[in-house]
Amino acid sequence: MSRRSCAILTAALLCAAYPALGQQLPDGPGKELAQANCNICHALLSRVGAGYTPEGWNTVLQMMINQGAPLPADQIEPLKVYLIRSFPEKGKPAGAVIPGPAKISFREWQAPTPGSRPHDPLAASDGSLWYTGQLANVLGRVDPNSGEIREFHLKTAHSGPHGLKEDSDGNIWYTGNTGSLIGKLDPKTGAVTEYPTPETGDPHTLIFDDAGILWFTMQNANRIGRLDPKTGEIKLLTPPTANARPYGMALNSKGIVFFVEFGTNQVGSVDPKTLEFHEYKLPDPASRPRRIAITSDDIVWYSDYSRGYLGRLDSTTGKVTEWPSPSGPKSEPYGISAISDVIWYSESGSTPNTVVRFDPRTEKFQSWAIPGGGNIVRNTSVTRDGNFLLANSLVNGVTLVTIEK
Repeated sequence: MSRRSCAILTAALLCAAYPALGQQLPDGPGKELAQANCNICHALLSRVGAGYTPEGWNTVLQMMINQGAPLPADQIEPLKVYLIRSFPEKGKPAGAVIPGPAKISFREWQAPTPGSRPHDPLAASDGSLWYTGQLANVLGRVDPNSGEIREFHLKTAHSGPHGLKEDSDGNIWYTGNTGSLIGKLDPKTGAVTEYPTPETGDPHTLIFDDAGILWFTMQNANRIGRLDPKTGEIKLLTPPTANARPYGMALNSKGIVFFVEFGTNQVGSVDPKTLEFHEYKLPDPASRPRRIAITSDDIVWYSDYSRGYLGRLDSTTGKVTEWPSPSGPKSEPYGISAISDVIWYSESGSTPNTVVRFDPRTEKFQSWAIPGGGNIVRNTSVTRDGNFLLANSLVNGVTLVTIEK
């Protein structure tokens, strides 16, 4: 495996990992295979975290293979058996199911490439459903009517496609998280245009503002990027707070770009005209907001990943209100969207993952278990007819949640 591929794989698994250094691998058949194959890029025990389901371990191994891990075919199954037995998923809360007035149904599609790790979904204006195959270096397009799935291979190898947005011409834009680039795909021709970032970094989430300018976050580089599609010029801005780690983004009715700061307990904003920043402190120092949605009244909603809360920020007054997420403090709320001013989000740390509905008028929760586990829903999108789209990383698919009107 190349040094570049090692770095990509380490980054890919890091978000579900916690240090476990100083321990020895458990004894048993397959231990030698794990020592030989799973410590090339990183110490295995430093990346196991809370373990994985059998399906999750299968996907993780496929991810490794996609990134060039030199794992012989006859060693895959015994290694998988060892990992499943030695590192089962544990310590995750049960997904809470709360009854309520809304009725929904689920439809699922599997990504054709095993271990592609669908990261972000996108509901396009023509009714198609898209996803980033982060570890297969593809963008996937699902036709929900026929069920046909087409994968578009990208130009730069191992570019790590991450965020997704559609422009007014139907082009699909994405962030190359490990390729340090912004990409544009023309779905009609399959042509890919790339825009390298001025400094090396990790382009993450992206949105268009009212003038058609593309904005994006660079989490670990601590930058907010601005790309003019007409000229290809990219300008990088630095938030006021060091190590803020800007993450999810949303646009309010006044055209202000809002973003959450996953490295601290803050929400930030930048004015596209003046390029001035503003930061809003959240009351709990342990808060780590990860994704963001804005309702028609310009109220900012955020998923507090670290504490298991749904948060509400009034950017006019700075007032913050929070509610515990149904599955508890370890539920890891993540992808979030506003649909007809009702908040829909995912709990990515529960087993199974859940879809959660919160009505701001009644302040009541309703939730459902995602069929197949959902594991792990990192981001969400809204279809043109107001349904909820999920990407499911470790079960290698996308899920459409149809909301009964």
